[in-house]
Amino acid sequence: MAKSKIHFVCQECGFESLKMMGKCSNCNAWNSFVEEVIVKNDKNIIFSQNSEPKCIVNIKSGEHERYDTGIGELNRVLGGGLVRGSLTLISGAPGIGKSTLLLQSSNNIAEKYGKVLYVSGEESEEQIKMRSDRLDVNSNNLFILAETNMETISLQIEKIKPVFVIIDSIQTVFNPEVSSAPGSVSQVRECANQIMRIGKNKGISFFIVAHVTKQGELAGPRVLEHMVDCVLSFEGERTEEFRILRTIKNRFGTTSEIGVFEMAEEGLLEVTNPSNVFLEETNYKQEGSIVIGVMEGTRPILVEVQALVSETKAIMPRRTAIGVDSARLNLIIAVLEKKLKIPFYNCDVYVNVVGGLSIDGTFADLGLALALISSVKNREIKLDKTIVVGEIGLTGEVRPISYCDRIVNEADKMGFKNIIIPNRNSEKIKPKNMGVHGVYTLKEAINKVF
Repeated sequence: MAKSKIHFVCQECGFESLKMMGKCSNCNAWNSFVEEVIVKNDKNIIFSQNSEPKCIVNIKSGEHERYDTGIGELNRVLGGGLVRGSLTLISGAPGIGKSTLLLQSSNNIAEKYGKVLYVSGEESEEQIKMRSDRLDVNSNNLFILAETNMETISLQIEKIKPVFVIIDSIQTVFNPEVSSAPGSVSQVRECANQIMRIGKNKGISFFIVAHVTKQGELAGPRVLEHMVDCVLSFEGERTEEFRILRTIKNRFGTTSEIGVFEMAEEGLLEVTNPSNVFLEETNYKQEGSIVIGVMEGTRPILVEVQALVSETKAIMPRRTAIGVDSARLNLIIAVLEKKLKIPFYNCDVYVNVVGGLSIDGTFADLGLALALISSVKNREIKLDKTIVVGEIGLTGEVRPISYCDRIVNEADKMGFKNIIIPNRNSEKIKPKNMGVHGVYTLKEAINKVF
């Protein structure tokens, strides 16, 4: 016997209500509610009679079996490879390279471990074949299915018995028992639930592609992120050649690793040495330009920060930061104005991290401050091939950072001759080919650099 349920769902955040609302009480969005009818059959309700609670000391802890995707940067982000039976959600702007990356990795897994099923709801089989010819993807174990019906997809998974399945994308798949349109909150939730049951029960790894909103956030209900084991975000501009794969959630590894790729005609290529790429065209003798060192997971990366400070007659000067936290930029400007008496109230400030990398943490504080001073004073750094690392406190002191030794070693390998670091870090580091300059305060750093 079929049961139906009528409710109203906010298309922005997934909030459900029994009555129509003009404004969502959860996300404050206007006119975002749509009526949805869910029809379910009683025969699909299964009650398990064997589930019993177990004492945690009696539960065996097993090692997770991982598949090598054949792409080192993707393995790094996943924590060492694709875990068997895991659900991974990947999102990114249209045309960023999600399907290209998944097609390349699926070919490698098919060659090494067995059958792989690529389910596409957005492209035909002929379109995928055209891309596979360009990427040299030709494994006999890779199967393509252009389908959006979740019931049909489940039957094909049961028939083929793949070790890895790609759903591209979750917004195009629908469950016929749910009357709402594909991509709606109810459809995404129901289809994701069905995929999770298949993956966990049969030990099949799933890669699920998800759309993003205009703001760059994951489209659909937030519960989708909670259900999966790993959430990846593909960042970059379609007009730029570099792409960055970042982990937002990972139940089987760290979330601090990133993967760097270069988009080429033959597909996505791994960038094993990002520092060399980001500093390829750096001019070390130019005002407003400073090279800094940051840690992305276990990997030290050197990158150039550029600052442009120009006088303005506008009442509210601009503060634009690309790749740097705007709140952190405002904090550093406030310290420079208070402690060094350098005026920024009548200046527009623009900051950019070259290469499209987004910097988290406080590694870039000292380098950003020196770049701002260099631009506002029109003075270049007098030290030859210098890298700057350090955190700035509200009183103008330079505070130590973690993993400074790894950043110094990376700078040494890249041929840098000088490094400005917090004094407490310099006491433990003695490189052979570099001059280490330890500083206590921001004033001391300025005197050494300029």
